[in-house]
Amino acid sequence: MAKVVITGSNGLLGQSLLNLLLKEKETYQVFGFSRGENRCGRNDFSYVSIDITEEENLKKALLEIQPDFIINTAAMTQVDDCENKKDACDLLNVTVVKWLAEISAELNAHLIHISTDFIFDGIQGNYKETDIANPLSYYGSSKLKSEALLLESSINYTILRTILVYGKVFDMSRSNIVLWVREMLEKGKEITIVDDQFRTPTYVEDLALACKVSMDKKATGIFNISSNELLSVYEIAQQIAVAFNLDKNLIKPISTSTLNQTAARPGKTGFDLSKTNKELEFYPKSFKEDLQRFKEILL
Repeated sequence: MAKVVITGSNGLLGQSLLNLLLKEKETYQVFGFSRGENRCGRNDFSYVSIDITEEENLKKALLEIQPDFIINTAAMTQVDDCENKKDACDLLNVTVVKWLAEISAELNAHLIHISTDFIFDGIQGNYKETDIANPLSYYGSSKLKSEALLLESSINYTILRTILVYGKVFDMSRSNIVLWVREMLEKGKEITIVDDQFRTPTYVEDLALACKVSMDKKATGIFNISSNELLSVYEIAQQIAVAFNLDKNLIKPISTSTLNQTAARPGKTGFDLSKTNKELEFYPKSFKEDLQRFKEILL
């Protein structure tokens, strides 16, 4: 039986991972690390209330458990917050990863880490794992630094880069694009959405499954995980409206330049999934197909 620690277990990906791995209790012994109370709506796993930004407590807890795998889903992902709170961003997105790598080396544990399309400048789009990074924001820079820490380490690691993750779990601390667009349109509210940023959104269930596949295959290196069709954020919102039979005329296109956001966003990202298909034998679908899967669990 493999011991698996999930950091950020109260989050969207953390809860999705718990739900997936706990279907195979004979295979995985699961430990969830998060701040405060367990918000997963289940208690059939070992929950550790912990602030992972406290090095001594983090390392002590991991040494006691002796995990085979650590899946790091904890991160500061609000892009403008990272720009405004650089020290807090560095602590969670970089320093904690350094500590996790150090303890993984000591325990000979496999570390699975989540990264982002925001390490790229968005000029090229359809990025391969080997393309040159050039982040536009402090958030993107912090995630690139965390990747570099693992690349320079001697541990077994998997980096899963992902884009615009959405889904729903038991207790949500924040929304995501699908839930927000649906909620606004259900209320009959007009919304403005950028039509000059392009993404391949990621269903959280797919990202959780990619983490599990990476464990099962003991895959090492960097892999792209997202849906397989590049869409503007405006087109994404339009597809959400259609999927939930809502009024897409309430969605109005705007340009990024009108938003006056603190941090710059890449214009066009999206991933080439060839390596993921070949080495992980993982074949993501289109956003439209994933939306139908998501709709079924919401109804």
